[in-house]
Amino acid sequence: MINIEQKLSELYASSFGQLPDSVIKLAGSGSYRSYYRIRGGGGTVVGVHNDNKAENAAFVAFSNQFREDGLPVPEVIADEPGNCIYLLTDLGDTTLYQLLTEKRTGEDPFPAEIVELYKKALNWLPVFQVKAGLNLDFSLCYPRAVFDRQSMMWDLNYFKYYFLKLAKVPFDEQALEDDFTSLCDLLTGVDADFFLYRDFQSRNIMIRNGEPWFIDYQGGRRGALQYDVASLLTDAKADIPMPVRKELLQYYLDKLEEVYPVDREKFLEKYYGFVLIRILQALGAYGFRGYYENKPHFLLSIPFAFRNLKYLRENNNIGFGLHALMEVIDQMIEKPEFYVKQAGTSTLTVSIRSFSFKRSIPHDHSGNGGGFVFDCRALPNPGRYETFRALTGKDQPVIDFLKKEEAVDVFLNHACALTGQSIKTYMERGFTNLMVSFGCTGGRHRSVYCAEELAKYLKQQFNVTIKVRHVEQEGGSEL
Repeated sequence: MINIEQKLSELYASSFGQLPDSVIKLAGSGSYRSYYRIRGGGGTVVGVHNDNKAENAAFVAFSNQFREDGLPVPEVIADEPGNCIYLLTDLGDTTLYQLLTEKRTGEDPFPAEIVELYKKALNWLPVFQVKAGLNLDFSLCYPRAVFDRQSMMWDLNYFKYYFLKLAKVPFDEQALEDDFTSLCDLLTGVDADFFLYRDFQSRNIMIRNGEPWFIDYQGGRRGALQYDVASLLTDAKADIPMPVRKELLQYYLDKLEEVYPVDREKFLEKYYGFVLIRILQALGAYGFRGYYENKPHFLLSIPFAFRNLKYLRENNNIGFGLHALMEVIDQMIEKPEFYVKQAGTSTLTVSIRSFSFKRSIPHDHSGNGGGFVFDCRALPNPGRYETFRALTGKDQPVIDFLKKEEAVDVFLNHACALTGQSIKTYMERGFTNLMVSFGCTGGRHRSVYCAEELAKYLKQQFNVTIKVRHVEQEGGSEL
């Protein structure tokens, strides 16, 4: 077995003429690819390892073509197919989904600035679909060159075997298979001579300097226009309010008309069929990752997907005579155990504190008596510099300073991994409280920054209640 970090270091050296200073593995995603942030004299890049050579070839070729066509995608700096590795532009860590979770509040669940970012992303979608697809080599598509009947049946059976069966939802196998065939008949009659991104959703849109950049299109192929916009607007945990979805759908159609003549009525006739098939595919993924691979945080998206299905049913946007499928959907969305299961996993409260070691470690008033205390005093200290002394770890200059430090990256990756491991176990066992504290000398810079970064990470990964408090900003009183 090859040493991935060593091979990535060698690839970096061959690209920049010197070995990197560090190769740090990043937190895992929903795929089997592994990502590394590589720092050195040649600059910071992202290294990727993926054993699937066909998928790698598609990503590299698509990236090169998209960049040639002027689309905002990462540059492939170096590629070593034999070792299944490549180097990419580092686009940072902020996804559209992460920004949404940070900005969303009870009073304003979908702020105007997030709507604008979605519109910026939708500005590019027709370009991907219509213009960029003109020059792509579709023979490289993996696993199939077109999203056709067979692709649809794969997705529908993925839903049947990894969601319905594992969740023990009863169904008539032959009647459901007949409905799958009818749904495919309906959707394969749509013009499919466009580039279908396949996973166009908020976690695959990076935000850099206020603009969207796009990743994870290696599963792209020819397909219908409706699928990708359906994917973005029905993204389960993004939970876009219905009025905003309608606004964004009309906005997309306006932008599409600038590059391709579209009959809106015909587009919308089939649009909700693609919404349906995308939601069912997503439920299959949640079931596979959650029930089969025993990763419970994937199950947290199920109630959001059910909410989408319920809306479609109540507004007569799906049906198409698919009686067996509709009966299964009605069973799912009416079963209280799905919602109880999710509610049970979300009763965990994670209390995150920053504090000064000059005082004392914050007290856990929950009675749990466990948790973590991370000592940030070994990290580079912005408080030593006059420029930063009056600021805190929530101010952008301090954030920029700490983000550039490799030691901070390593520290936070370990802190996030350890906390995440405990959260998964706590959720499975029904625990209700976990406390995590970050301490530094003054309790103003490093500890504050680390507490805020952990909160961002947990919001992306888990459906838990997160409470962040900064002791020194609250007068240094015991919590």
